Amino acid sequence: MNASKTIQLFNSWSAFHHRSHVAFGRVEKVLGKLTRYNFYSLLALRYLMAQPLTSQRDVETVGSKGVIKRNEYVRIITRALYSLNYNMTADLLQEESRIPLDSSEVKLLEKQVLDGNWEESVKTLCTISLLDKATRSLASFLILEQKFLKFLRMDDNVLDALNVLRKEIVPLGINLNRVHELAAWIISPSGYRNTDQDTESARSEILKKLLNLLPHSLVIPPTRLESIVEEALDLQRGACLFHNVFDSDLSLYPDHQCGRGRLPSSIKQILQVHTDEVWFLQFSHDGKYLASSSKDQSAIIWQVMDGGKVSWKHTLIGHQKPVLTVSWSPDDNQLLTCGEDEVIRRWDANLGQCLHVYEKIGVGFISCAWSPDGRVILAGMTNKSFSLWDVNGAELDCWEENTLRISEMAITDARDMIVSICRGDTIVFLDWEEKRCRKVIQEEEVITSFSLSKDNKFLLVNLTNQEIHLWSLEGYPQVVARYKGHTRSRFIIRSCFGGCEEAFIASGSEDTQVYVWHRGSGQLIQALDGHSGAVNCVSWNPVNIYMLASASDDGAIRIWGPDPRMDQFGFKS
Repeated sequence: MNASKTIQLFNSWSAFHHRSHVAFGRVEKVLGKLTRYNFYSLLALRYLMAQPLTSQRDVETVGSKGVIKRNEYVRIITRALYSLNYNMTADLLQEESRIPLDSSEVKLLEKQVLDGNWEESVKTLCTISLLDKATRSLASFLILEQKFLKFLRMDDNVLDALNVLRKEIVPLGINLNRVHELAAWIISPSGYRNTDQDTESARSEILKKLLNLLPHSLVIPPTRLESIVEEALDLQRGACLFHNVFDSDLSLYPDHQCGRGRLPSSIKQILQVHTDEVWFLQFSHDGKYLASSSKDQSAIIWQVMDGGKVSWKHTLIGHQKPVLTVSWSPDDNQLLTCGEDEVIRRWDANLGQCLHVYEKIGVGFISCAWSPDGRVILAGMTNKSFSLWDVNGAELDCWEENTLRISEMAITDARDMIVSICRGDTIVFLDWEEKRCRKVIQEEEVITSFSLSKDNKFLLVNLTNQEIHLWSLEGYPQVVARYKGHTRSRFIIRSCFGGCEEAFIASGSEDTQVYVWHRGSGQLIQALDGHSGAVNCVSWNPVNIYMLASASDDGAIRIWGPDPRMDQFGFKS
């Protein structure tokens, strides 16, 4: 190898070495960067994983459970203060908390609407976020309608009104019927002149409608705090098994809880005037009187005094057979008494005098009821027929049904239906005018009695199988609760609704006890011992929710009230 080749080879190797060194340096530099990038990326990823989500990190909460956002909490309190007209306090709360009640866009929109600046109101509405397309369209329609009317009220601006209608309102594509009305007003302006004028009060109403369209996160309803508190009270009240207090007695200070001490569980009085079995009793609608009927062929009117004591008022004599039932007139001034297979008598409740005797030759009566207006009397007769009478004794109508003896009946408050037992295991609802069947309840066993709730939405049905069923009458009738525990083998045992908002079910029983269940849950709350014979009927005072009456074969009526030895939580002192 000559010198020239040697030099050439050396130069080639040097160039290759230089290029290789540079290349490897670049590779090393790139790898280093990648390694450092991965290292820092790993650190960043670990940091981000260790941090709470933005919604968790940035939102401050109040309360022990951490679910109440401080921002929302303060805004709702502020709105409540304004609703209570504590305006200065509400302003101070916003200033101190630095939490505004409304966004600047909402405040501007309110001012523009109250000023009647409809053009700018539409622009401001477009700047408000959190509005979906439907809400934005409805709100825009409301504002643009006012803009349209403003032009229409001006004599030379009909063309401007038409442009608003064609170019701004119609493209929204909603409320087409209203669009046609607005278009008609351009041709015939007499229609819009009957609308509210562009006054301050009218604009306030428009603003109210507009704010109601916006989501609550933007505009808090004035009564939001009250709604939350009322819902909390409703939940506490619903969870209280023994709840039996008026709403006026509820307090926000403690969590609400009643005990057995709120329920009638102690014998307050024993009324012993009847000389034989007491079959039926019923409080008057105003709770001031109690009427009872007996096998001794009499009925008695008792007066409930202001202090809760029950005293004898009148003994009604005249029936020749046992008195099956009594029925108070809607105004509580009169009382019907129905003899067994006999006549119906109408009495002046204040004087104790018989006003009229309803009878039909060859047929006896076994049940009776008043129409809600107190002008008509409905009677069930031994020949399985119904009869309608006016109060003066003229028979208005009579018709037969495919029924057993009509021992139980009622008329709805709307005077649109007659309720009666039919074929033993069926209850029918007859149209008042046409006397046609509108609704039917089919039971599992033979029905002995029933009771209609005060609001006419529920029916309490006693059966021969020692069960009581609660039927909901709204829509398609269905059983919503069953009550068990009492005994019934031979006699007609009656039950009733009672307590605050009729939250309880009470029933007699052949084992001499009075049973009380919680209406909603069906749980048996108490069995009251005191009678020495079968308890045939119970009645809960509709006004004094702490008073319950029971009638028994022992010839006595017992008046039940809260046990004075128990506090409101049911603990004996």
